Amino acid sequence: MDKLSKKDIENLLPHREPMLLIDELNNIKKLFSATAIVNVKKDSFFVQGHFPGQPIMPGVLIVEAFGQAAAALTAHGLDKETYENKLVYLMNVEKARFRKPVLPDCKLELYIEALRSHGRVWKYKGEATVDNKKMADAVWSATIVDRK
Repeated sequence: MDKLSKKDIENLLPHREPMLLIDELNNIKKLFSATAIVNVKKDSFFVQGHFPGQPIMPGVLIVEAFGQAAAALTAHGLDKETYENKLVYLMNVEKARFRKPVLPDCKLELYIEALRSHGRVWKYKGEATVDNKKMADAVWSATIVDRK
């Protein structure tokens, strides 16, 4: 499967509205890379207070979206029993750069790549764009843990 819908993503991740930020995952190369879509809307939960009259998507939520996209890519590529009853926790963000503000009513595209894995620890990099303009990029690590 080259594309995951929001419903497919909900079957892989524990995140739910309003914290499930990614709307689809496509161009999937199993356990290697994918493109996530985040539809940033005028009524997105974070827009009302960040900032009134001049809304932007918070950088921390861009990093969260990177993490969700990476978790979905990884869970999609693993056997179900490997990720069932597991969670993916962000361990660190080595680098995150925010180049331009992400404004509502845009399609934020996140190009993510798994750089390496060692057991349950994975390292990723990503680039966020709107209309082919780089908005942010990051390098981060996450780990797969047992629920409870």
